[in-house]
Amino acid sequence: MTPMTKCREVPAKTEDRLIVALDVPSVSEARVLIDKLEGVVSFFKLGLWLQFAAGFDGLLDYLLAKKKNIFLDAKMFDIGETVKQGVARAAERGVTFVTVHGDGEIMKAAVEGKGNSGLKIFAIPVLTSVDQDGLRELGYLCSVEDVIRLRVKRAIECGCDGIIAAPYDNPNRIRELGGDQRLLIATPGVRLAGSSVDDHKRPGTPAQAISAGADYLVIGRPIVRSDDPARAATAIIENMRSVA
Repeated sequence: MTPMTKCREVPAKTEDRLIVALDVPSVSEARVLIDKLEGVVSFFKLGLWLQFAAGFDGLLDYLLAKKKNIFLDAKMFDIGETVKQGVARAAERGVTFVTVHGDGEIMKAAVEGKGNSGLKIFAIPVLTSVDQDGLRELGYLCSVEDVIRLRVKRAIECGCDGIIAAPYDNPNRIRELGGDQRLLIATPGVRLAGSSVDDHKRPGTPAQAISAGADYLVIGRPIVRSDDPARAATAIIENMRSVA
């Protein structure tokens, strides 16, 4: 491990740094994938694909019973008290990570909501599907890097544990901009060389993301749409290990 990594709470095993996004339309399909990845993957992301699906609460119980880590990608964006209470419920359920996507008041409320639990709050500075043109459409005249720098500094001030950043954004550089080497970074938009980047605008390979300082990789379609999800996940883990 590098000296920077020692400053952060990063799993000792490389495979535990892979978070598989269960981006499927039904809880039954998600359960099948979880079982296929048994012994290979310990961390799963639950996003909007499943949060409104019938049986979602049971899926949470299923993952917790199997002692899996849960990344609840809620992208909470609401008034402070609503976010605070939402985060508190996630902490009570035993969720590992939760995402927020808003201003300083939202981030501070999320940090208050987690209390003394082990839940970690991840802020989203800029979605990985957004590039410079997309940022202009949202009304921002500055660069993607400028927005990320400002949002990261604010996230640290508010007490967030980590942020979501694309491989292209250079996680180690983000920590330098934010002035806090303890900041955890989870990176979506990761693909093996030669694979489709889908709708991610700032992609990179697993090895590139780890080399750039990512602590966790969030990967969905290359695994969940594979004919052999366990083999696909193993290939990604091996690529991570090549530089970890």
